Amino acid sequence: MTVSISGPGEPITLDIATPLAPTRMPTTRRYLMCPPTYFTVEYAINPWMDPTQPTSTSLAVEQWTALKETYERLGHQVDVIEPVVGLPDMVFSANSGTVIDGRVLGSRFRASQRSAEADHFRRWFLGAGYKSVVMPTAVNEAEGDFTWTGSLLLAGTGFRTDPHAHSEAQEVLGVPVVSLQLVDPRFYHLDVALFMLDDQSPSPLVAYYPEAFSPGSQAVLKRLFPDAVIANDDDAVCLGLNAVSDGKHVVMPVEATHLAEQVARRGFEPVFVDISELRKSGGGPKCCTMELRG
Repeated sequence: MTVSISGPGEPITLDIATPLAPTRMPTTRRYLMCPPTYFTVEYAINPWMDPTQPTSTSLAVEQWTALKETYERLGHQVDVIEPVVGLPDMVFSANSGTVIDGRVLGSRFRASQRSAEADHFRRWFLGAGYKSVVMPTAVNEAEGDFTWTGSLLLAGTGFRTDPHAHSEAQEVLGVPVVSLQLVDPRFYHLDVALFMLDDQSPSPLVAYYPEAFSPGSQAVLKRLFPDAVIANDDDAVCLGLNAVSDGKHVVMPVEATHLAEQVARRGFEPVFVDISELRKSGGGPKCCTMELRG
């Protein structure tokens, strides 16, 4: 089977020898994004960030715009929150809220440099008409460490989100929560170590990098998702798992060709985007994308 993958520049063609994959159906999504108008790397709060290296705000804006336009081309709705001077990481909107069935659990950042972001997003939710908006008491970096499978919430901890935030999420959102322990500082959030490919079917499908998790958490993931796509080192270090799927199209970093082959074999359509500038802050497509569910 030959798969053509769209992305910036020339299309990429993958030749994949595999039985006919299942037919995948996309579902229309609604996302909240924040333009990187003030993007820079002026502090280091994860291993990807190096303030001594140059950054280009204009290139970050160009890459972010291409990501937003990709979502819109795929038929999804993108809402935009206004950026704020002095908050260069506000572009990573996934860290500022978890929305399930119209209920919103806000964020509480571990790093003081990002703490002010939480209230800007709280006010956006209220202005957008959300009736149930709860701000957490425990450190909670939202969809950075929370992944909704369609039936339960996978919750990461180890570097950012406090484990007490997991029980708080269960109480506020009213969904079952499964805790997962992250052990590699490069993969400081769950959303750089795991993502949902299909959250609509009775058997949700994920992709993840086992080495990012503790042995016990690896065992839990194997039990929950025996058919998961397993990422390799190359997939992980280009933040290939910081991807966004609508059930058919998988928006992912252009360098993640091995992972693209794996998801294509499962019937998904990889869509490449260039996030090289945003990766200087440890972010990718998913970091820039909060999903508004319900």
